[in-house]
Amino acid sequence: MKTILSLVLTTLFSLSFFAQNNVKNDSVTRLNEVIVVDTLTAKNAIGIIPSQTIGATTFANYSPVDFISSINQISGLYALSGALNTNRITIRGVGSRTLFGTDKLRLYYNNIPITNGTGSSTIEAFDLENLTSIEVIKGPKGTGFGTNLGGAIILNTKQLSDQPTKFSNNTTIGSYGLFKNSLGFTHAQKDFYMTFQYGHMEIDGYRENNRFERDGFLLNTIFKISEKSEIGLLVNHIDYSAQIASSLSQEDFNKDPTQAAFTWGSAKGYEDNNYSLIGLSHTYRASSKLKNTTSLFYTYLDHYEPAPFNILDEFTNGYGIRTLFSGNVLISDNVFKYTFGAELYKDEYSWGTFENLYRDNNGNGSLQGDRLSQNKEFRNQINGFATATYSFTPKLTAQLGLNINKTQYDFRDLLNSGENNTSANRDFKTLFLPSLDINYTITPTNQLFANISRGFSNPSLEETLTPDGLINPDIAQETGTNYEIGIKHQSKDNRLKLEVAAYIMPIKNLLVAKRVGDNQYIGRNAGKTKHQGVDLDWSYRINLTNKITISPFISYTYSNHKFIDFTDEEADEDYSENVLTGVPKNKVNSGIQTNFGNGLFANITHQFVDEIPLTDSNSLYSDSFNLLNIKAGYKKQISEKLRIGLDFGINNLTNKKYAQSVLINASGFGGNAPRYFYPGNNINYYGGVKLHYTL
Repeated sequence: MKTILSLVLTTLFSLSFFAQNNVKNDSVTRLNEVIVVDTLTAKNAIGIIPSQTIGATTFANYSPVDFISSINQISGLYALSGALNTNRITIRGVGSRTLFGTDKLRLYYNNIPITNGTGSSTIEAFDLENLTSIEVIKGPKGTGFGTNLGGAIILNTKQLSDQPTKFSNNTTIGSYGLFKNSLGFTHAQKDFYMTFQYGHMEIDGYRENNRFERDGFLLNTIFKISEKSEIGLLVNHIDYSAQIASSLSQEDFNKDPTQAAFTWGSAKGYEDNNYSLIGLSHTYRASSKLKNTTSLFYTYLDHYEPAPFNILDEFTNGYGIRTLFSGNVLISDNVFKYTFGAELYKDEYSWGTFENLYRDNNGNGSLQGDRLSQNKEFRNQINGFATATYSFTPKLTAQLGLNINKTQYDFRDLLNSGENNTSANRDFKTLFLPSLDINYTITPTNQLFANISRGFSNPSLEETLTPDGLINPDIAQETGTNYEIGIKHQSKDNRLKLEVAAYIMPIKNLLVAKRVGDNQYIGRNAGKTKHQGVDLDWSYRINLTNKITISPFISYTYSNHKFIDFTDEEADEDYSENVLTGVPKNKVNSGIQTNFGNGLFANITHQFVDEIPLTDSNSLYSDSFNLLNIKAGYKKQISEKLRIGLDFGINNLTNKKYAQSVLINASGFGGNAPRYFYPGNNINYYGGVKLHYTL
């Protein structure tokens, strides 16, 4: 660890010294079209809270299929990907104990909440090519975005409304039978803006039983009613099916990482999803001092998943409203800014399980048998929030925020009756979650920021149930307090940027998933954890000539997360002071973007992920790994209206065998070894053609 940290810091400060001594006072510091500054994208975070935004600059480093590598370039965030449909995002260690999927953070799409009623988010349902930016709020300081312990991720599709009318088509082909095509149309006039995008992707995958196919479209429109009022309509639909190869044991991973887990291969396990999001928003600017945006939204998910142990058939109807008022008043010659609003989310989750008779299906895979369960759950969550921001001096600004959360579950067993019926209600206590942010401008190029904030995480549906399927009245919400301090530096010419943040976040009522069967888990509050670490982001732009620019960057995450009070009752072991399971201590993302000024660009990116503890006893770790990717491309304006772009990339250039995702505390059943590892892809290639035609 010391070697890695020393290498990162030495490289960082060496490059900073080199950069500062190569600053030129000429006026030729403009960026070519290929390199777009991410921070120019408007931030959604309310007030002065720090957040991190990535956009075209970061997306240009990777394949348009590679959503996970793009967001992994954000310090403090680690995304694990077992497959295109199997992703888990952790922020500062929160969510690392979630066995499947992403929870303990809040996901938004153009400020519309798309996290379900128990806190689960599905980021793989969205197409990277439809996004203009991704904003991440680390920790519970996002008062207006749910104050979840992990924070919030805001996916943004909005574009500048003054763009010309144009058609675009991006086609990418590559290894494992990859084919991806994205067709777009954008039109803008004085009082109307519209963008429509349709995408299709298919890929056979690196492993057996690993095919993924997705179709989807996005419609985003804005109607300007008057100088003060506008209405927006957002429609996003995704239809995808994905075969599931699942995880492997250490022996199978070493022997042949391309194989699927035996039972999943035999059952030809897969999932089929239809996901729709419809949002209608209205923005009203009463004056320069008061603005309101209100959104009505509806989401629908139809999910069918034949797994070896059963077949899951479920659908979710979600709907709600979000309103935000923002304004300012003048107090003693200083501006007092305020926001207040509320977010109501309700969903109706219906699911049932059936026997999977794949063993009796003559090798043809899954076959639905008798019904095993039929359930419905009504889930309600309301967040009220407000912030007040005041500049006490030209250098010192403070923001006080408060979020109020109320969550309810209504679980109904529709199959059993009498004593066997497990229907129950769960009404969690109301949480009051304050936040305080302070920003101090040391010099025009240096800012100091600090935060103290409270946050929470709701238990998932499975965690609220006992082994008998009853609501567990003793399960409590996780709560924690985030303490953070950091500094931002940006040179006067905007070439050098440095941000460092250190934090400590104790969490109590730790939710622990206990395995009671093949893919059956229950939850309990098992103790406390302490999340502490450092996030560092550095970038610089060097002008070698009037046309050629080189832009190195480093994103570094140091995580020192531990159990403070944790006894495993089943193993009768005290794991207090052990390292938190599922989190690498060090993560480094670095790279260099080179723009030659004539339409030619070349990018190289590197990722280092430290070893990850796989068991609470810390007796088993995954191997650390380094990944190297390269991408080059060329853009040419063929005529006044037509522009063409070509690019080519290689992922995992050194053909490293590694685990791109892991399953913690895995158990073996039926005499089989536990399956901890999801293999990452071997060396693979892709190339693309982009066409843009302006009317």
